[in-house]
Amino acid sequence: MIELYGMSSPNVRKIVIALEELGLAYQRRHVAVIRGRQFEPEFLALNPLGKAPVIIDHEGAGEACPIFESGAILIYLAETYGPQFLPASGPGRWDVLKWLMVQMANIGPIFGQHSHFRLRASQEPYAAQRFRQTAAQLYRILDQRLAETPYLAGETYTIADMATYPWARYARRHGMRWEDLPALADWRDRIHARPAVIRAAEIVAEMGKHDTEDRLAATPEELDRYMWRHFPAPTAEEAGLFFDREEGKLVRPDAAP
Repeated sequence: MIELYGMSSPNVRKIVIALEELGLAYQRRHVAVIRGRQFEPEFLALNPLGKAPVIIDHEGAGEACPIFESGAILIYLAETYGPQFLPASGPGRWDVLKWLMVQMANIGPIFGQHSHFRLRASQEPYAAQRFRQTAAQLYRILDQRLAETPYLAGETYTIADMATYPWARYARRHGMRWEDLPALADWRDRIHARPAVIRAAEIVAEMGKHDTEDRLAATPEELDRYMWRHFPAPTAEEAGLFFDREEGKLVRPDAAP
């Protein structure tokens, strides 16, 4: 039995899709992320980053080895239970891992920041514009890739597609037009119609009900924890300093010669 800790985020959705595709038995453990429960000691013992998803595979890696980071979870599940979704070696494997890392390093972080700053465009115009433009280019790159090949890593559906699909669904919300992304739209429709993906959508919708309850019940302090605003950090002025090698000290940029 696998325990899945998470809520209704895109990163959790990709793991639900994988579990459903693999037909594995699993139990869902709701993490009230919006109320900051991911920073409690019990959860930090599973993932020191305080992020969902996390899985514990009692019949595989075991309780002593919880798996966190959604990309790592997908690799673990495919290597352990679903080799059809990640070749064991060769160019096919490299293609899957390349496009999986595109999602992990670019699409997830950039789309996530765009989702945040688009709601604060008037207060943070530079950040909003930067992530809006970067996200738009990533959507175009996905469309270009899928105009060349049926799936991101080639001819077959893999964990790279499972990872990217939950985020690519945001295209319209992000101001993109599906008619401008025809190959991406076709890929989206084909994945959306998969039975496992349909089942996953129903499960994530149920998880979303808990998230809605958490959002309504969250205190301002809990929302700060959700947004990671409770951690100590340098001031904006301190963070803007740079090290002057000649002077051997931190100086303000406008003080540089």
